[in-house]
Amino acid sequence: MNMSIRKLSRLAPMAAMLSLTAGLAIGGAAHADTIKIGVVGPTTGPLTQYGLMVREGIDTAVERINATGGVMGKTLETVVIDDGCEPKQGPVAANRVVNSKIGFVVGHVCSGATIAAADIYNNEGVVMVTPAATAPALTDGKRYDFIFRTIGRDDQQGPAAAKFILEVAKPKTVAVLHDKQSYGQGVATSVRDTLEKAGTKVAMFEGINAGDSDFSAVITKLKSAGADFVYYGGYHPEMGLLLRQASEQGLKAKFMGPEGVGNPDINAIAGAAVEGMLLTLPADFSQNPANAEIVKAFEAKKRNASGAFQLSAYAATQVIADAIKGAKSTDADAVAKYMHANTFDTPIGKASWNKQGDLNNFEFDVFTWHKDGSKTVAK
Repeated sequence: MNMSIRKLSRLAPMAAMLSLTAGLAIGGAAHADTIKIGVVGPTTGPLTQYGLMVREGIDTAVERINATGGVMGKTLETVVIDDGCEPKQGPVAANRVVNSKIGFVVGHVCSGATIAAADIYNNEGVVMVTPAATAPALTDGKRYDFIFRTIGRDDQQGPAAAKFILEVAKPKTVAVLHDKQSYGQGVATSVRDTLEKAGTKVAMFEGINAGDSDFSAVITKLKSAGADFVYYGGYHPEMGLLLRQASEQGLKAKFMGPEGVGNPDINAIAGAAVEGMLLTLPADFSQNPANAEIVKAFEAKKRNASGAFQLSAYAATQVIADAIKGAKSTDADAVAKYMHANTFDTPIGKASWNKQGDLNNFEFDVFTWHKDGSKTVAK
């Protein structure tokens, strides 16, 4: 789509969305002294904690940037939009952004919602930087100009998990489960494929239904397969139930998951059975001495800089601000081109992107989760 068409489409609100966006558009009308950033992710539903992690990072970055004069003399203003982490709500949220004439988005959070929204942002010329969506399907085979990540992909995270399984855990029998969704099945498939390429047979590869509460049948299958190590691709509600029910049914297996299981709420679901759960997460960038001032800013607001997505969200916000400064423009096209052409110093390290908007480098580590909600680097 050429630029003239993009600009026309931005000026023409979609009639079907008027009832959803009227209040936001009137109450948040553009001001010459502000730059609006859409903050899109879950504020409702079972995955709201992930949205909170992202908002903590964005809010801390915005506060620090505004305290030092803002961007080109303008104040950053956030507009929070809920997508419930639901794929069907991704396009609804994206259209709210477009109809509100917001040119920049930090979000979405869950891969399914992000994938569903990405075409809208790219077609309408809105810069979207996701700090949390890891599914390769977001960018693979696409010709996006406006879509970026400040987190690695599942085909980077999966091999990191598989490497730990092969070299450190060294189980006798591995089973791999997933939640049949874009994110969970994608990362589980990456783990399975990496293990099998290394010569380790996966005894069981099976999907469960997100939202179910009784996993007795699958646990029985795991016991029959003799699994002493279970990798689960998905989010914390199901992982918590799997851990608790496996313990109750006498399955003595080590469980591991991706960053989607790294939510403090899992402790209330799994209870003591959560102790020792393994998971891959972005490296704990809060421990980098170079980030000391940023960490202090988090702590001053009683926020946690060491969570899964806080610093990747901070980095996404900072990159947008720095790219606006570098491009000397708030035009999203100019900002996107500047991002593609430059490298940025961020709390997650030097950020630069390939042609499809994926980071050229990103570091995942393996952690052990504890029943008090803390985590330590796994050894």
